[in-house]
Amino acid sequence: MSATPAVPASTAHPLDRPGPADVELPAGAPGLRCWVGPDRVATLLLDRPARRNAVTDAMWRALPEVLAALARRPDVRVLVLTGAAGAFSAGADIAELAGVYADPAAADAYHARNVAAEEALAAFPRPTLAVVRGACVGGGCQLALACDLRLAADDARLGITPAKLGVVYPAVPTLRLAALVGPARAKYLLFSGELLPAARAESFGLLDEVVPAAELDARAREFARLLAGRSPQTIGAVKAVLSADPAEAAAALAPWERASRTAPDVHEGLAAFLERREPRF
Repeated sequence: MSATPAVPASTAHPLDRPGPADVELPAGAPGLRCWVGPDRVATLLLDRPARRNAVTDAMWRALPEVLAALARRPDVRVLVLTGAAGAFSAGADIAELAGVYADPAAADAYHARNVAAEEALAAFPRPTLAVVRGACVGGGCQLALACDLRLAADDARLGITPAKLGVVYPAVPTLRLAALVGPARAKYLLFSGELLPAARAESFGLLDEVVPAAELDARAREFARLLAGRSPQTIGAVKAVLSADPAEAAAALAPWERASRTAPDVHEGLAAFLERREPRF
């Protein structure tokens, strides 16, 4: 459990609805909602509460375009991905899978869309934060793991369950899981399909911070705003290096290093430190 000081839940409205100053944007499919706040935090909501936010094929199709549109907006510094009504996501909509698996070509195309959505999220150029409460299962967990960081309520349960369905999990999310938790724990999760309580998921490395459920929204909002105030140049460089093959890391970093010599971030950061104020990046 993180030692981060608790933040009263009353300091923020719920994450799964826009605030009065937020601007709602087109999301491309029923079951997705998206808005941007004046704090430069965008929220992408999985919004099918009657199905515990299970992800439909239309939602998988829409996600890359929605993410691309958010990436083009200069007023977006952080992206929060979360789910409505006390759950993150129960995963892919199982009601659709029987039809998908009726035809091998349809199954191939469906899984390609899953991976394309996940890869678009992983490639998002600003920090991404999955905020997890309740169920985070299967394809929902796949999306959470494609985010840079994961905050969760202590009532969250995480698992990846293709072995319960006979589904062969795609290579991209399998390798991403193994890179995050290690091969042995990836095998444990994928072989068993077990759902882990939040504390154990944190010990596995699936989660970065666990807080009491009543404090999750306020803590997530506080942390997202903190990230939004940090140097986009520093964050962009970190994302570029860590997403590159190790042999290409120096080349991935080089343009960021060159830009840092003339961009204003370092000057502002140093000035703010000397003046004992928060930087204005």
